[in-house]
Amino acid sequence: MSRYDRWNAILELLAQEGRLSVEEAAQALEVSTATIRRDFDQLAQQQMLMRTRGGAVAQSVSYDLPLRYKTARHADEKHRIAAAAAELVNPGAVIGLNGGTTTSELARTLATQSTLESGFTIVTNALNIASELTVRQHVKIVVTGGVARQQSYELIGPLANGVLDQVTLDAAFLGVDALDAELGASAHHEGEASVNHLLVSRATQVVVVADSSKIGKRAFARICPLSEIDTLVTDEQLSNALFDQISEAGVKVIRA
Repeated sequence: MSRYDRWNAILELLAQEGRLSVEEAAQALEVSTATIRRDFDQLAQQQMLMRTRGGAVAQSVSYDLPLRYKTARHADEKHRIAAAAAELVNPGAVIGLNGGTTTSELARTLATQSTLESGFTIVTNALNIASELTVRQHVKIVVTGGVARQQSYELIGPLANGVLDQVTLDAAFLGVDALDAELGASAHHEGEASVNHLLVSRATQVVVVADSSKIGKRAFARICPLSEIDTLVTDEQLSNALFDQISEAGVKVIRA
């Protein structure tokens, strides 16, 4: 297990339990207590947890893993989802992308698609996507304003309105924290949800890209109802029951 995989596992255990001792973490991850102590100290330096005598506690009740610690989760599914979603983009299109691991994977896939070599435009509030794709000459990058959120590298807040109010998107591709047949798409953070809602309002087509672990779930802040979503691209693990629920609401479901 790599260091980042180990850190990801520690943070997920903390998210579930709220408190973790060195011995508990060492046993769960099958590593030495010395390794866990170093991990706890390094994560505490990054303000990802708080050190206690003999262990650690989560920083807050509403725990949200930073983007770089989420990359290993459902990696194969995210690759397939990104490949399927990329097929929906035509040359010359103007698309919106929010932040997240699935949309970041989609951005990389789009940048290397031979069918899009003539060029296309990405409007995004995700700093990591903008930074990674700026070097691609055939990709025009437009970045919203806003205040950077460390957990997701997304720009949030009312400053994003200035840009998004001036653009029209052929499609918005949204990574979400949850998608429920009644509530619709939602996010853990209200600031992210607000910007995502703006992206939806500017798009002709709205595509949600999310692995099946997020379907049938609800998060704190609503992005949009299911009626505003045209397509869901997810993985083959989506149950038939949830497939039927989403489809009956008029959303096209693609299982990659």
